[in-house]
Amino acid sequence: MTERRIVITGIGVIAPGGIGLKNFWSLLTSGRTATRGITFFDPEPFRSRVAAEADFDPAEHGLGPQEIRRMDRAAQFAVTAAREAITDSGIALDRLAGDRIGVTIGSAVGATMSLDQEYRVVSDDGRLDVVDHEYAARHLYRHYVPSSFAAEVAWLAGAEGPVSVTSTGCTSGLDSVGLATELIRENTADIVIAGAADAPISPITMACFDAIRATTPRNDEPETASRPFDLSRNGFVLGEGAAVFVLEERGSAIRRGARVYAEISGYATRCNAFHMTGLRPDGREMAEAIRAALEQARLPATDIDYINAHGSGTKQNDRHETAAFKRSLGERAFQVPVSSIKSMVGHSLGAIGSIEIAACALAIQRNVVPPTANLHTADPECDLDYVPLAARDWVTNTVLSVGSGFGGFQSAMILTSPGKQAA
Repeated sequence: MTERRIVITGIGVIAPGGIGLKNFWSLLTSGRTATRGITFFDPEPFRSRVAAEADFDPAEHGLGPQEIRRMDRAAQFAVTAAREAITDSGIALDRLAGDRIGVTIGSAVGATMSLDQEYRVVSDDGRLDVVDHEYAARHLYRHYVPSSFAAEVAWLAGAEGPVSVTSTGCTSGLDSVGLATELIRENTADIVIAGAADAPISPITMACFDAIRATTPRNDEPETASRPFDLSRNGFVLGEGAAVFVLEERGSAIRRGARVYAEISGYATRCNAFHMTGLRPDGREMAEAIRAALEQARLPATDIDYINAHGSGTKQNDRHETAAFKRSLGERAFQVPVSSIKSMVGHSLGAIGSIEIAACALAIQRNVVPPTANLHTADPECDLDYVPLAARDWVTNTVLSVGSGFGGFQSAMILTSPGKQAA
């Protein structure tokens, strides 16, 4: 039986500095940054007081008062991005069998903002040791279960097939799309609405990352605080957002005359089984994921034209994945551009993997590689071509995108131009 091939035919994005696909791509190619001082709450008590916030008004994006009341901010992101993706794809979901439509949504921290706000209410702003449930919002249960994100998208899409949430830390956005490709490949679904959403910019999240000194304390320079691969980097900038895709079998997309952004040709994930937040310096597990993804795509390392790095801006991560690229790709790692869009949109935890897939698909479609902003002096241990400061015109037929998450998760995905044939 001929193996089913999976393509992206619709994209929706909610990102800091770039709501909607057009604005998102404009931000990336201009090299502008969307990082700023935190405005969602008083950040003064925290070590890191900068973030990449999205200027998102749910009412402006078609959500009614009841939807806004019941949905956490991250769920609002997911639904809004899904609606854009479905419109962008031109697909008529209401004419398809509902049980052949699936949904996979990734999220690292679920309804963080709503839970943080509700705890403040039921605990009288932390004064009560025993909280008073009488003051809890009636939709609190929806915030406790991240499955509500996928349910909201399923209701929007009329999806009656497999619907799930993937939560694997900062690789959630890659892994949810990887799961979606498997559902189509194994013929469990024909269409899957897949992506990820997170809105973690809250006091509890900032406190957690402060405790392990993972986020940057460069509070006086928020626009330049995210500095992946730069010698002066000192932690990542927390972000928020979502990206959602319409994925479908390539043959059906061609038959209905759909525009195809890219094909998802390979995907793999590994775990280092080593440390909750630590990484081995040799990058072995990420390298294994990259090799496995290439094998599934039936492509050699020499075919890689661009690497979308995890590039969080911590010394441990930047050196780890640099080693992984060299280990898995050999000399090719020195010949292709590598960049991190987290330098511009921050690190939105579980959402960022999907946001980066969106950037990769657009890079393939438009033959432009986004830059690594704020990269002025490269770390000597990070000696690859990290595309500093400015976007680059570059023929981009095959892209590698990687993610690294707390818990030891390492994921890799290969995206190819629609006309490319596997070896």
